[in-house]
Amino acid sequence: MHIVVTVKQVPDPDIPPNMFKVDEAAKRVVPPPGVNRVMNGYDANALEAALRLKEKHGGKVTVVTLGPPEARDVLKRAIAMGADAAVQITDPSIDETDPLLVARALAAAIRKLEPADLVLSGRQASDTDAGQVALMVGELLGLPAISPAQKLEVSDGTARVERMIEDGYQVLEVTLPALVAVSSEMNEPRYPPLKGIMAAGKAQIPVWTAADLGLDAATLRPTTHLQRLYHETRETKAEIIQADTPAEAGERLALKLREAKLI
Repeated sequence: MHIVVTVKQVPDPDIPPNMFKVDEAAKRVVPPPGVNRVMNGYDANALEAALRLKEKHGGKVTVVTLGPPEARDVLKRAIAMGADAAVQITDPSIDETDPLLVARALAAAIRKLEPADLVLSGRQASDTDAGQVALMVGELLGLPAISPAQKLEVSDGTARVERMIEDGYQVLEVTLPALVAVSSEMNEPRYPPLKGIMAAGKAQIPVWTAADLGLDAATLRPTTHLQRLYHETRETKAEIIQADTPAEAGERLALKLREAKLI
């Protein structure tokens, strides 16, 4: 079984709030100086789920990320945790703030790899909390996609998923290949062992550009973002009840509420 996991490098969510800055023009989080970026927490849960499936059923785990050269660090950590291979997509023509373009790049990379039986992603990224990319990747690959998942089991070419909903969870079964976006309720990611850390230091990680993935300028044209389609307005009215005594005021208030059919 070949499992592909998509991961993202994000600012450390444990940094003090006063160090968290946003570039309004570029619409992205500004990494605080001197603070290393980390693997997105939900993606770490997705990777842990992949590693547990590999340990149970055998197979291979490949990790893919899109980001600048320093994003290589999250791939090194993924290999240290137990992933078999990793691929980095780096190209200045890919706008990393555009969820659709990110999804197109990830989907193209997954197609280029050996066929995947299962694609796992985090339910969302901690820097944007958008939760769009994983489902877009599923759509672009033509795979059934389930999000957010709190439990995952695979058997005989079928994935059994507990999908979280507002008042509990749904149990869904889907034929593989499929994409599942994982939530933190699924597991606790492992710490990389020393042996894994040493292996990660020697790992060869290929870097693919947009050209390597067959993505042209038309495919990478930025998506038009509508900042606001609807601005809600509310009109409120207040009426002061005049009375000589509190008892009289209460009586008049009760009459008003009865007239409005509120009591």
